[in-house]
Amino acid sequence: MEFVAMKKQTIYIIISFAVVKLILHLLADSHSGFQGDELLHIDTGNHLAFGYMEFPPLIGLIAYMQNLVSTTSVYWHHISVHIASIIILVYVAKIVVAIGGGNRAVFVALLCIIIAPGFGRSQQLFQPVVFSQLVWVLSFYQFLLFVQYCKKRNLQYLTILVILGFSTKYDFFFFAVGLTTLLYYKPTRTAMQTYKWGQIVLVVLFALLPNIIWQVYHNYPALQMATRLYDTQLNKITRVKNITNLVLSVNPLLLIIIMAAVMFFCSKMQLRYKPIGYAILISFLVLLCTNGKSYYYFPIVLTLIPFGSVRLEHFFAKQKTYKFVLFSVLLFVGVLLIPFGMPVYSFAEYKNLIQKYETKNVAGGTIVIKYDEYYANHKWDSTMQLVKAVYDSLPNAEKQQCLIWGKHYAQVGAVNFYKSKYSTPPAFSLHGSNYNWLPMGNMPSTVIGVSYRVGKFFEQYFKQVQIVKQLYNPYSDNEEELYQYIYVCKQPLQTFDELKVKFRSRVFE
Repeated sequence: MEFVAMKKQTIYIIISFAVVKLILHLLADSHSGFQGDELLHIDTGNHLAFGYMEFPPLIGLIAYMQNLVSTTSVYWHHISVHIASIIILVYVAKIVVAIGGGNRAVFVALLCIIIAPGFGRSQQLFQPVVFSQLVWVLSFYQFLLFVQYCKKRNLQYLTILVILGFSTKYDFFFFAVGLTTLLYYKPTRTAMQTYKWGQIVLVVLFALLPNIIWQVYHNYPALQMATRLYDTQLNKITRVKNITNLVLSVNPLLLIIIMAAVMFFCSKMQLRYKPIGYAILISFLVLLCTNGKSYYYFPIVLTLIPFGSVRLEHFFAKQKTYKFVLFSVLLFVGVLLIPFGMPVYSFAEYKNLIQKYETKNVAGGTIVIKYDEYYANHKWDSTMQLVKAVYDSLPNAEKQQCLIWGKHYAQVGAVNFYKSKYSTPPAFSLHGSNYNWLPMGNMPSTVIGVSYRVGKFFEQYFKQVQIVKQLYNPYSDNEEELYQYIYVCKQPLQTFDELKVKFRSRVFE
């Protein structure tokens, strides 16, 4: 009903941007394959659980529903992502309207989302990131309405969304920390007391209990992964570098909008939204202290955009119309950065027009391509052809029980995703969530190994190991993935159960 209550012109603006965004995503689908992480997320749909080693359970449920249709189509496996991205667009507009913004503010806010390469890519891939952004925006909308009207209905919706948020991605914690401002603002604190906020907290904890128990049973993998991530990546990137990456990811032109949002919260307009401003600030500061990756800030930027857009609309209301038009043209120039986040160009066009701006060089590489979805179809097709050739070369007696060991989760995900197409056996791994999906009992006498550069990894677990195929990837953006190797491994030295014990503390290697 709230959407219907909008002005017709506002609805037309939202629909227009939604159509443009959908066209961009479908165009990107036509030029891309599956990025490595996507293959893991799709595979979770075959292993429904109350949790996974790398993320909460919701992505598995979404993947399960998509996997009911047996297809390797990029379009199909991105359908939920595209729906989520459109809903994000709609609710950012609804936030603008809820804080008093008009058509100009809605136009600016939605244009900001379209021109941000980081939003383009994070809302293109089948990953928890886009669903986390969606739940964050939906939660923020209900948070805003509760601050405005203190209605029980909005608090109930917010409670449900908080549960969904923690079931989507653990970085929703940063949003939840911001919600504590409800207890510092007298009107909302009084309403929270009236609605028995302590019971609401218990409801949230009870709903999340299955995942909490799962975490305890599996030795807190979320904490293990966070520690591993910090040791290998986060402690090597400064906060200044992270913020710089954030600015580049969301388009430097959006600094104007972010500064306008800061001005909004420093002006008289802020008085009504005092807890909102503090909530955003607290979420940002906590995230900054933990030195999260640049894309962790994307939901915060999405919540700042509406306030910046409204502040600019008020500013331009006192100016002549042509000044707003010139400002819109300046923002529109930002569309030039869209190809840096989404494969809206074909791979050949990307190499000719965009890749030359990539400054990174990889020793042994030919052309560094930052995002592997551009060449993923060729990469996985070539990989599966080699695996198929090795499998077909085995004696019939060995084929019957043969399995494939994918060292990296993307490799095992690719094999399991395309195994029907290439008539290959299923794959297993001990990397990440695959650790929990390991078969039980004796290992087959012959295993085909697939890995990037791992030295003599397989020799530790078999009496006979032979490299039989090698695949060069000239586009890799890191030295480790320049080559993939196919091994034939025979006479295992342990059972699956013993192998699992050996890898108990090595899941995130």
